[in-house]
Amino acid sequence: MTQEETNQLKETVIGVLKTIYDPEIPVDIWTLHLVYGLDVDEEGNVKIVMTVTAPNCPVAEVLPGAVKERIQAIMGVKNVEVELTFEPAWSIDMLSDEAKAELGLDGDYGQYSAADFMY
Repeated sequence: MTQEETNQLKETVIGVLKTIYDPEIPVDIWTLHLVYGLDVDEEGNVKIVMTVTAPNCPVAEVLPGAVKERIQAIMGVKNVEVELTFEPAWSIDMLSDEAKAELGLDGDYGQYSAADFMY
């Protein structure tokens, strides 16, 4: 696979990641910054390092498998490895301004922070 084809495949992977949502938060896992690392090599192997919003998150056991299944279905992907990590721990501060606005977390909360309104 050429470098251009590898880059195209990576963009396709990102596009699919943007269609996978945390079931409790109406924002995709890419925009939530739950994906810490994404590597696509010239063979079509994909490695994703990701987290969930909290270690006790109810989808911690199923979300990585769902991500693997969705990425494996992309034409040109040979193998998918999904690694779940909790380092660094995800926090609301990792959200983009767009994601904060989408969740209504871009306002002034006085003595509270946006994290006080999340589980």
